[in-house]
Amino acid sequence: MTRVLIVRHGQSEWNAVGRWQGQADPPLTDLGRAQAQAAVDRLRGFDRIASSDLRRSLDTAEIIRAGIGLPAVHVDADLRERDAGAWTGLTRSDIDEGWPGFLANGDRPTGYETDDLLRRRVLAATERVSADLDGGRVAVIAHAGVIYALEAHAGLGHERVPNLGGRWFEVDGTDIAAGERVLLIDPGCVEATRPDQI
Repeated sequence: MTRVLIVRHGQSEWNAVGRWQGQADPPLTDLGRAQAQAAVDRLRGFDRIASSDLRRSLDTAEIIRAGIGLPAVHVDADLRERDAGAWTGLTRSDIDEGWPGFLANGDRPTGYETDDLLRRRVLAATERVSADLDGGRVAVIAHAGVIYALEAHAGLGHERVPNLGGRWFEVDGTDIAAGERVLLIDPGCVEATRPDQI
């Protein structure tokens, strides 16, 4: 069994202004970089660090990798955020104006990646990044949608996750079980991004 900690990236420029990112690629803010640096001490002793290929995750992972001294970040594009289709780059107000009632009803526009497609690619990526590390620990820097997909697979309800928040998962081949939720930064040391900001 491999223990995998999947963590949401640091605050991005679009997080800061409330834009849905999907697979768009805005960079980290200064706060996002500070959040990543503040998480370093909580991630020492991991055997591998992996990341989505989107720069908000990859830059978070590189800051942490350098801090804990691992040689390289394992990059897997299947760890990307859900494709938000036509909602990419929009705020909740924009969405409510263009698609009245969709958010309240759980409806999504054409091009929005389905739960099933997201879950399948995230499960496959989680199995890949944990392969050959039986008994080891992997830190995966990814996205809220990745965490939500695995939590739903494990039968858990939806609960927003802040930047540098995440959840432990135990991976044994194709079996994945959810562990506890964590926050890797101390809000007393660096500002935490509230889930309702994003």
